[in-house]
Amino acid sequence: MTLSLGVDTGGTYTDAALIRDERDVIATAKALTTRSDLAIGVGNAIRAVLDQAGVAPGDIGLASLSTTLATNALVEGQGGRVALVYVGFGESDLDKHGLREALKGDPALVIAGGHSHTGSEAAPLDLGALQSFLVSNKGISGFAVAGLFATRNPEHELTVARAITEATGAPVTCSHQLSAKLNGPKRAVTAVLNARLIGMIDRLIGRAQDTLVEIGIDAPMMVVRGDGALMSAEQARERPIETILSGPAASIVGARWLTGVENALVSDIGGTTTDVALIRGGRPKIDPAGAQVGGFRTMVEAVAMRTYGLGGDSQVHVITEGLQGGVHLGPRRVLPLSLIAAEAGEVVHAALDAQLRSASTGEYDARFVRRVLGVPAEGIGPRETVLLDRLGTRVLPLSDLLRTRMEQGALTRLVDRGIVQVSGLTPSDASHVLGRLHAWDAEAAQKGMELFARKRTGNGERLAKDAETLATMIIDQLTEQTAQTLLETAFAEEDADFGLPPEQLARHVLTRRGLSGHRGLLALDVALNLPVVGLGASAASYYPAVGARLRCDTILPEHGGVANAIGAVVGRVTLRRAGSVTAPAEGRYRVHLVDGPQDFGDPEQAMTLLETVLRGEAEQAARAAGAEDIRILVNRDIRQVPVEGREVFIEAEVTVEASGRPRIAAE
Repeated sequence: MTLSLGVDTGGTYTDAALIRDERDVIATAKALTTRSDLAIGVGNAIRAVLDQAGVAPGDIGLASLSTTLATNALVEGQGGRVALVYVGFGESDLDKHGLREALKGDPALVIAGGHSHTGSEAAPLDLGALQSFLVSNKGISGFAVAGLFATRNPEHELTVARAITEATGAPVTCSHQLSAKLNGPKRAVTAVLNARLIGMIDRLIGRAQDTLVEIGIDAPMMVVRGDGALMSAEQARERPIETILSGPAASIVGARWLTGVENALVSDIGGTTTDVALIRGGRPKIDPAGAQVGGFRTMVEAVAMRTYGLGGDSQVHVITEGLQGGVHLGPRRVLPLSLIAAEAGEVVHAALDAQLRSASTGEYDARFVRRVLGVPAEGIGPRETVLLDRLGTRVLPLSDLLRTRMEQGALTRLVDRGIVQVSGLTPSDASHVLGRLHAWDAEAAQKGMELFARKRTGNGERLAKDAETLATMIIDQLTEQTAQTLLETAFAEEDADFGLPPEQLARHVLTRRGLSGHRGLLALDVALNLPVVGLGASAASYYPAVGARLRCDTILPEHGGVANAIGAVVGRVTLRRAGSVTAPAEGRYRVHLVDGPQDFGDPEQAMTLLETVLRGEAEQAARAAGAEDIRILVNRDIRQVPVEGREVFIEAEVTVEASGRPRIAAE
């Protein structure tokens, strides 16, 4: 009997699942994700699933991890302080593809250097400016390096990376290592995000491996990539950007394995995000333009997933504008009030009771803050330092922490860095009030709901008459926003062109009236024409109403609450390597390799060499990831143009894919 262990670390819960002989789920378990030390939550989930199954740690032959932490970090704008070295570009290129937004005010150096499209040096590399930059910028958690046409010749990127490593010892991400495609600014965005995630993902993987050893599991550890394939833990530490959409991709793989569905929308609701993807013909669609998360388009191959800041722990916002009022959810995650009360009940209840006794509502009612222990705070400003000193290791009401308006910005920056967490009212709290969830402190949720219900709308009336009414409003809003995300995905994937962007179509008055089955002079009907597979711990609570709203079938598979952990161990190891052959002059064909370009007089010879090199790299990477029984697939995309009755070679892209099942440790 072969036993495989899958673990998924999400924003709220860490899930674990045991699979026997790649056929049967024999046990599942959940534990709270512990931000201060992720290993605690991972260990609790693993021990729980082993106890439930009555399995000894030594019986596990494979362990695999998927995580939403990278996705959540990009959605919430979190991560370490980074620096970009931009070689051969102009200052104006920092404004392309959202690169300046990705930097979030972190330093960038634009220096001379780079190469031409043929791979020859465009300008000498300015290492002097680099050394001065490194001396004047301290407290950097990771560097990103992007050079002009680095995919045609990476020499300058590699030289800069060596200089940074020698001077700082900090991890360096080179853009050519993440993608073989052209588009320097977009590669730079990908490199910046990778650098920002390195510390976070490295801590997660390192602590997860430590936990396996402590428990007694001596098995190779894999990590799920954003396309659903598996990679080794070491590869994931070097290229954490490839783990964006890891958890959602694992969920898609798990959903397919659990249901056998051929065509469906798969929607996975977690604490922070709702992730929606299309399965067509039994396979998830891969996004050809690269994964898009948190408003950034990357060059990472991933499942074509639309990620929305909507989950069980989404912050509840009161709509005070207009006469009607209401609530809106997300996109930022906060710690549920019921959860922080379960951890620091005396402080939370004392503050809530005091706020309830007050004759007026406060801006920060039912909101608390705490430090996330273990997250480094290097490079923060003086206002942030003051807040951290004031907070210490306590849980504080937000009104006790913030004393001036200017401190709100400092708090936001601390939240963005993942150094502190804010707690507030969420759909999870609403579920506690309505009796749908019993995990944490329902009394605290009730008090928080009463405080929010007192808030006034634009007509001066209370937002809701009581806590239960407000809780119902919040759950109804979650249903409505979930339906909108599913409709938006469906419109985006629809073959027909309706002339408007998907987000507008999903919210259009005709769509809303059609969902309600409008009957007047017009008969309007809108429905989703394929089933929705609902995944996530709370899907059974929310998705029947979503299906009714969209007038479609809803599939809620057994073990759907841990589909991500299941998908983590039923996937395959798949590694891809790509390269290009260009024609810089008639009769000359140039292969662009890591150690420099090589020219040939025949295009077939050039492509054959490139294929051989890529085949070796892909197979070696697959074996390093722990794959066996490796299969190789090669694809050539040759671009030619007709000139005077003959086809003239322009460029060829060669892609090699090596895939196999992960190696299972012998019993």
